Amino acid sequence: MIYVDADACPVKDEVERIATRHKTEVAMVCNGGLRPSQNPLIQLVIVPEGPDVADMWIADRAQTGDVVITNDIPLAAKCVPAGAIVIKSNGEFLTAANVGNALATRDLMTDLRAADPFRQGGGKGFTKADRSRFLNALEDALRRVKRKG
Repeated sequence: MIYVDADACPVKDEVERIATRHKTEVAMVCNGGLRPSQNPLIQLVIVPEGPDVADMWIADRAQTGDVVITNDIPLAAKCVPAGAIVIKSNGEFLTAANVGNALATRDLMTDLRAADPFRQGGGKGFTKADRSRFLNALEDALRRVKRKG
């Protein structure tokens, strides 16, 4: 199963294309606003409004053999110990070796932004190279899952 934190995910179409090729079910989890796919492998899961409701839904279900697509570091920090493979939309894997550092960096940046309300800027834009890295990462992850059975 592939779980997609779908509200702001820039690679939903890519997930659907690769999941179809691998005949893998996908849960697109969001608070609403997405159109259901005609693809029988793609399930649209609409959760109630509220902070982190979609994240909690995914974290409660993700387990070994699943792939989670998210840029949400706290969600990744819950899914990695459960055994799921976590991939950011730029193709970066979040693993037991790096998710702790990613969470600490995220928390530090949140504190810095709160301390300086005039701080401008933010993350980098999503590029073609990011999309390509993501496609390769998801393909690799699904192959690994199939090899392990």
